[in-house]
Amino acid sequence: MFPTPDTIQVVAAVIFAVALLHTFTAKQFERLAHRFPQHSGSFHLLGEVEVVFGFWAMVLVITMAVLVGGDEALTYAESRNYTEPLFVFVVMVVAASRPILHTVGVSMNALARLAPFPPRLALTWLGLAVVPLLGSLITEPAAMTLAALMLAPIVFRPDVSERVKYFALGVLFVNVSIGGTLTSYAAPPVLMVASAWDWDSKFMLTNFGWKAALAVLINATVAAFVLRRQLTASADAKAEVATPIPLAVVLVHVAVLAGVVMLAHHPVAFLALFLLFLGFTQAYERHQSPLVIREALLVGFFLAGLVVLGGLQSWWLQPIVSSLEPVALFFGALGLTAITDNAALTYLGSLIEGMNDASKYMLVAGAVAGGGLTVIANAPNPAGVALLKNGFADESIGAGGLLAGAAVPTLIAAAALLLL
Repeated sequence: MFPTPDTIQVVAAVIFAVALLHTFTAKQFERLAHRFPQHSGSFHLLGEVEVVFGFWAMVLVITMAVLVGGDEALTYAESRNYTEPLFVFVVMVVAASRPILHTVGVSMNALARLAPFPPRLALTWLGLAVVPLLGSLITEPAAMTLAALMLAPIVFRPDVSERVKYFALGVLFVNVSIGGTLTSYAAPPVLMVASAWDWDSKFMLTNFGWKAALAVLINATVAAFVLRRQLTASADAKAEVATPIPLAVVLVHVAVLAGVVMLAHHPVAFLALFLLFLGFTQAYERHQSPLVIREALLVGFFLAGLVVLGGLQSWWLQPIVSSLEPVALFFGALGLTAITDNAALTYLGSLIEGMNDASKYMLVAGAVAGGGLTVIANAPNPAGVALLKNGFADESIGAGGLLAGAAVPTLIAAAALLLL
């Protein structure tokens, strides 16, 4: 496609590295915004983690236009597959709608009342264990959205220790990443290889699902234990006084969510359904809360930028993946996931001919185990950041804090998938 492909690939790799560095320093821009209020707008923009990859993707396209021409640059940008960013945007808005949240909240509160623990502690465990596992049915982005909104007023509050919040965030991200592996369609890294390798939901449940479920339960239990004093010591939040939501409205929202999930690979269809959904929410506005359009758009922008930047990284990623033995491949995939989207990593693996079954397992297992280490490691993570960052200092989530918080749950997930 390009007159000088090697040059373009090197430039893309450098810009990708700069974007990664920007991701790890985004929190510093938020601090600069408070220090230099006259330039706070620019610093706030640069401090938005969800903006980082979209911003640098635009830099890449502009650079390509200068080097090889505007037509070639646009051809490359338009050749990318943006189905996943569009799907995450749509499913995030629908899953965060008031009728869906109300239904999930009622269900989780009913379960919490059955537990022999304080309500906040029980709800925290359910949000970190049950909802991520539910992601195997409703997809990981939807599970992340529901869990984040459910946990935000309980765990991610100003009076909870920052270190504890980062640990809870790490558990949430890791559990969502591995919690979608009980089926073959819910986790992006699994979806990338399921068709190529003939992995159906029965295969996933037998080889990945039960191990992942065990790790999810252990991680959630450890997190609940760490959080127990901070949650039980604080007063329970006042019950929200709201008008009842008619069953018909709830059923419409549930049907739309189910339809979007089933049409996840058909953007024209799920976008059409989404437009109908927007019309319905306007018609029955009294039963709605403000939709999370801004947050979802930022997440979609982030993922679209990752698609553009990631499309030119295979020249150095694929040789690494193809050269490793199974066990080394597991740890290599786990480490590489921290600096690139795990779905992109497994997609590259699916292109390698002659890969044996052990290597296939290790590649996917490492990719999903490392899905909580950074914001870019797993597609739903930016959604969690967008919905939970206000609960952290400077209203931003530091890459170092997330990496430290995800270390223990990642080790537990890795041990379950590698040793069991």
